[in-house]
Amino acid sequence: MAKLYFRYGAMNCGKTTYILQAMHNYESRGQKVFLMKSKIDTKGGSSIVNRLGLERKVDLLFETTENLFSYIKQQEKDLACIFVDEAQFLKKEQVDELQRVTYELDIPVICYGIRTDFQKNGFEGSRRLLEIAHTIEELKTVCECGKKAIFNARKVNGKFVKNGNKVEIDNQKEIEYVTFCAKCYHKKVGEED
Repeated sequence: MAKLYFRYGAMNCGKTTYILQAMHNYESRGQKVFLMKSKIDTKGGSSIVNRLGLERKVDLLFETTENLFSYIKQQEKDLACIFVDEAQFLKKEQVDELQRVTYELDIPVICYGIRTDFQKNGFEGSRRLLEIAHTIEELKTVCECGKKAIFNARKVNGKFVKNGNKVEIDNQKEIEYVTFCAKCYHKKVGEED
């Protein structure tokens, strides 16, 4: 049976780069892959874009109301793997639908995303993936102090903020995200009110 994978990490840990590499590995062996992301993620439009400048057009830009199992079932057969970027934006039901893809259609699904927002609150999609994914893997990045970064802090106009909308995509000039270990997060974000 195919598996549902969740690979998560703080921002800037290379999630999109990992997707592009994994897709290349499948395709270099003549296998077909399918890439999707939520319409909530406006960065890159209908493509995924990594911070190195590589990009790839997605096969499905989905709504949070879309039944992903039904959509995938109607697609071309012979899919070797399905990739989901920014999986934190999935709804609980959509994660369940992706798990159904693994056991009814026997297609592996690999989801990449972050666990928490800039306030350290979980995302619905990530929470459900942590509950039901067959395999969970943490992708690591480093804090400015050299320790493992686990939190995403948001800066607006150069200042750390504690409040705001749960989702603000960092393709807007005034918004930036910085990853920190727990100690540095509390020190830096706590210093500016």
